[in-house]
Amino acid sequence: MCILRELYGIGVEKLRIEHQTITTPSKKKIEISTIASNYHLEVNPSDAGNSDRVVIQEMLKTVAQSQQLETSSQRDFKVVLLTEVDKLTKDAQHALRRTMEKYMSTCRLILCCNSTSKVIPPIRSRCLAVRVPAPSIEDICSVLSTVCRKEGLALPSTLARRLAEKSCRNLRKALLMCEACRVQQYPFTEDQEIPETDWEVYLRETANAIVSQQTPQRLLEVRGRLYELLTHCIPPEIIMKGLLSELLHNCDGQLKGEVAQMAAYYEHRLQLGSKAIYHLEAFVAKFMALYKKFMEDGLEGMMF
Repeated sequence: MCILRELYGIGVEKLRIEHQTITTPSKKKIEISTIASNYHLEVNPSDAGNSDRVVIQEMLKTVAQSQQLETSSQRDFKVVLLTEVDKLTKDAQHALRRTMEKYMSTCRLILCCNSTSKVIPPIRSRCLAVRVPAPSIEDICSVLSTVCRKEGLALPSTLARRLAEKSCRNLRKALLMCEACRVQQYPFTEDQEIPETDWEVYLRETANAIVSQQTPQRLLEVRGRLYELLTHCIPPEIIMKGLLSELLHNCDGQLKGEVAQMAAYYEHRLQLGSKAIYHLEAFVAKFMALYKKFMEDGLEGMMF
């Protein structure tokens, strides 16, 4: 928003939510929600699933073909902000590369993503990379206090800091946790319990199930639990990170290095692949084999 304000002035802050319908070549209709001003358009093409390629082509074509009304006082191009670019399919990314070159004179693109490893090199080479760090603990505390003040709530500074630290510098998660605390108890107290999300508890139980037994039957049960997390839109990267964190709590110091190296390998494969369940299940199976061998070797050492 700061970049857009520098380009177009305060008029860019007059936002509106639009719902657009796009028809695919197979006559399928896709509804996409966008946030727009007179100067820019913000859209998440990955919401369309496998039809994201059509969304990108149609959206960019529509924006690029509409000229600015006052070219003398305004820029002669519009800006399209694409979010979650790393979740686009490979076909959509190649279509984006071709389209961004075709309409460069009347359209500029800002691409947002959490990881550049899933963005194809031709797109990365055509963009200026700007890394935006996560907000600091103090920034999150300030936002939480501002939101609570506007909602007419009194948030203790100690609780705000605890929320910021537990959210791991994730502002969206901190706001959701603050809302959960409000539902659980109000007025707030400095030492009140911060409720965990259901999926975090479920993931911890899954890690405990992996450690407690290493059999094909247990692996099948864990696969079902991983599917359950994925179908509830928990990102596979978060599942992998959470599993690793919980599993390391149950590992000996000698084993932690191997498990961390193994997780890094499968997380990299996860970024390159398209079926998350394969890589998550492979990591679990490999950990089970490694942990079982470690336990058996330990028992043999104790016996002899």
